Amino acid sequence: MSKEKLEMRLREKSAANEKLFIPYIMAGDGGLDILEERINFLEECGASAIELGIPFSDPVADGPTIQEAGLRALGSGTTLTAVLNTLQDFREKRSVPIILMTYLNPIFVYGIEKFAIDCKKSGVDGVIIPDLPLEEENIVVDFLKENAIAFIRLAAMTSPKSRLIELAAKSEGFLYAVSVTGTTGVRAVHDKEVKAYLEMLRDNSPVPVLAGFGVSTIEQAQELGSHSDGVIVGSKIVDLLHNGDLAQIRALIQGSI
Repeated sequence: MSKEKLEMRLREKSAANEKLFIPYIMAGDGGLDILEERINFLEECGASAIELGIPFSDPVADGPTIQEAGLRALGSGTTLTAVLNTLQDFREKRSVPIILMTYLNPIFVYGIEKFAIDCKKSGVDGVIIPDLPLEEENIVVDFLKENAIAFIRLAAMTSPKSRLIELAAKSEGFLYAVSVTGTTGVRAVHDKEVKAYLEMLRDNSPVPVLAGFGVSTIEQAQELGSHSDGVIVGSKIVDLLHNGDLAQIRALIQGSI
């Protein structure tokens, strides 16, 4: 029920006239012993699903805030195996969909088929792999499909329209629309072309389109959400969690949906 659970949850939220909000957190930042508590808190705040980053030494899509969180997690001994084991420990006690964001190298080292099987055992509903291009994705996607796990594709504004339409048509779970050119991180403004880009993706995607990268305020979430189905917020959530500012996280999520 993994892929189906994710898509059903997003449909239910949208049917209730809510904008979708997916917070990103780094697994192991602060220790894996608090992961369950953080996931429960974000779900209680209204998160539609939770994107869970796997710390990696060469995170090419991540900006400084998430890189630093990854280094903290690696410093505390966090591994992909440990994250999956932790998720399995409280699988039966959570209902919010979990999406892993990781790079291809940790999956390759872990074993691609074993990774897909263990994701299913741990209750993972979807996977994002930013450095896996469309042309090479079958090395992973077939195993994910066998285990009913959504492969969530990223669409970049710099891609030609024909490629974006192909990505949108193949989308599972939701389509991750990168709303800036560059890495993750807080941005003051978004490009004027974002509106047309998001609406074009919505016209071609069978699943919700969520805008991510550079979203850090309620105003940005509302603006991008008016042209998409919702937003993904990473660096701001990671920063607020690191500083223990739970009230501001709650306000950001609830003000954005």
